[in-house]
Amino acid sequence: MTLSRRLVFALALPVLLAAAPVAAFPDRPVTLVVPYAPGGSADVVARVMAPEMAAALGHPVIVELRPGAGGHIGAAHVARAAPADGHTILLGSLSLATGPALQTLNFDPVRDLVPMGGIGAVPNLLVVSPESPHRSLADLLAAARARPGGISYGSSGPGTGSHLAGELLAAAAGVELLHVPFRGSGAVYPDLIAQRISMLLDGAGSAAGQVQAGAVRAIGVTSARRAESLPQVPTVAEQGLPGFEFSIWLGFFVRSGTPAPALAALEAAHRKALATPAVQARLRQSATEAIPTDAAGFAAYYRADVARWAEMVARGRLQRLD
Repeated sequence: MTLSRRLVFALALPVLLAAAPVAAFPDRPVTLVVPYAPGGSADVVARVMAPEMAAALGHPVIVELRPGAGGHIGAAHVARAAPADGHTILLGSLSLATGPALQTLNFDPVRDLVPMGGIGAVPNLLVVSPESPHRSLADLLAAARARPGGISYGSSGPGTGSHLAGELLAAAAGVELLHVPFRGSGAVYPDLIAQRISMLLDGAGSAAGQVQAGAVRAIGVTSARRAESLPQVPTVAEQGLPGFEFSIWLGFFVRSGTPAPALAALEAAHRKALATPAVQARLRQSATEAIPTDAAGFAAYYRADVARWAEMVARGRLQRLD
């Protein structure tokens, strides 16, 4: 190639590169990993979010359940095994903030995952069997004081929101409660209804349906205010534990190293889906409270929660699980 031809090629190269087609994202279905058992709050939210996000992305969003280890099995899959290309996203929750402080994990949620957008914070409903003799929080606490360890509560597993809510309730009331872990909150209900365990502090996203169906009775909600969808249920705070508040946030994460254009496309689809009537109706039904929905705001919210739980462990309010 002569010098003049080389010069022409060098000058034309930037134009050719600019005109080259850029691979669209996504170019195939997106997998939404839910690291919790079917029927829980995360699964309920994922089922309504997925089709709305699919409409915005132009490709299917397939919900894949990977439960276990309090949400850490599915989270580790996204953080360490799934390609960092945006085609696999994680519906994360509170355990991503509590895990670093409470457990030894085989991945680092803060380093290995990138917050993509927040959905909301869901309070817990304190529910008992319809046949339970305990009709209020005061009844349960009186029984717990009379028989330390005699009042049991089920959970989705160690380190999950239903477990931590029970631990914080026991600490706030100064009582001893017996923790009985299950593989997901859905698995707790048969034993709860049959009164083999005394109570459950389940996320309102899944518990509200059980209450409305008459399968269980709600005697408290852990939000600061009563839920619009269940106005007859008093807060835990107004039943003798002022200041008590607990919610389980939900949000989307991707693997660290995901390209910025893919992250931006997912964030836009997420926020568009959140604004749809179907999603808004589901969030209202679950008494969901607002948290930052944009990637930057949710990242700051998440990091602050990680620091909050680390401080609670450092102060001795919670003990490590391992």
